[in-house]
Amino acid sequence: MMEQSKHKQTLRRLVLTSLLLAIIVIGLGAYTRLTHAGLGCPDWPTCYGLLAVPETSLQIAVAEQAFPQSTVEPAKAWNEMIHRYFAGSLGLLIAAIAFFSIKLRVATRSSVRSPILLPLLILAIVILQAALGMWTVTLKLMPVVVLAHLLGGFTTLCLLFLLYLRLNAKGISAQGATLVDFQLKKYSRYALLGITILTAQIALGGWTSSNYAALSCVELPICQGNWLADLSFEQSFDLIPPKQESYEFGHLAHNERVTIHVSHRFGAIITGVFLAWLAIMVFLKARTHAIKNAAMVLLSLLVIQISLGVSNIWFSLPLKIAVAHNLVAACLMLSLITLAYRLRQNSKESLYE
Repeated sequence: MMEQSKHKQTLRRLVLTSLLLAIIVIGLGAYTRLTHAGLGCPDWPTCYGLLAVPETSLQIAVAEQAFPQSTVEPAKAWNEMIHRYFAGSLGLLIAAIAFFSIKLRVATRSSVRSPILLPLLILAIVILQAALGMWTVTLKLMPVVVLAHLLGGFTTLCLLFLLYLRLNAKGISAQGATLVDFQLKKYSRYALLGITILTAQIALGGWTSSNYAALSCVELPICQGNWLADLSFEQSFDLIPPKQESYEFGHLAHNERVTIHVSHRFGAIITGVFLAWLAIMVFLKARTHAIKNAAMVLLSLLVIQISLGVSNIWFSLPLKIAVAHNLVAACLMLSLITLAYRLRQNSKESLYE
């Protein structure tokens, strides 16, 4: 029992550390993308054949000879390599989580057994993420690969958070469950719908970023000029683009980028209205502080995220605000998962009444 408790405590600490590191990796990934450093290193996993970055005149000369198609820019290369260092560390931590999960599962003989499929799924996704990181470089920032890499990062974070919630589940008191079950049962399904809507909106944001369409509309509340006439959905969302030497700085025409940007804006309206409605309704009907607090956190983060989105356009995509927009999107998803988890836990507790 002592050994099992020790393994479980170690597992919790690893998951919490991985969670924090995953948020940092997402932030570094956004910073790398927004500073146009995605091709700062033309090879993978090394950088111009090095584990660090070529900085001396001799190293730069050798790098330029080995990669004549690339211009060595140490600042951009460091942005990319620091992202890789942190992502690699996260991968090792997740491998350790999978190892301790298996070890704890084997050692646990009680009816409540530790999660095993979820850690293995997270490990599989991280392996896929490594491949996507390689393809991001080798396919020269092809938008669909960049988008898949971004969504893979968000998926890793969300699954780690779900694992953390499961490892720390304490349940809701029976009295609380009786008070709120019949009023909140349907909102558990709405919360899951909200996760789907928010995921689609994050994907639209990633598509906007990977196609360099963030500044295709520079006015509020609508685009400049006759933007309705510019809308063209024919090629704006083609996943397989025409072959290019590089997709850095985008390959789509202006009207196609406007279409992507406008789609992201309309998606933001739909997402904002739905999540605001969900948070307010749950807050008004909930009787437990845990669920009320989760709803309020969701609403607060939603207001911050909308403000950051408006600021990106108003101030022409400043780096700090753009990175914060990515990070708050991740936190918004985690808060929605928390709300959905608590609502679902509430419904399960009520079954024993």
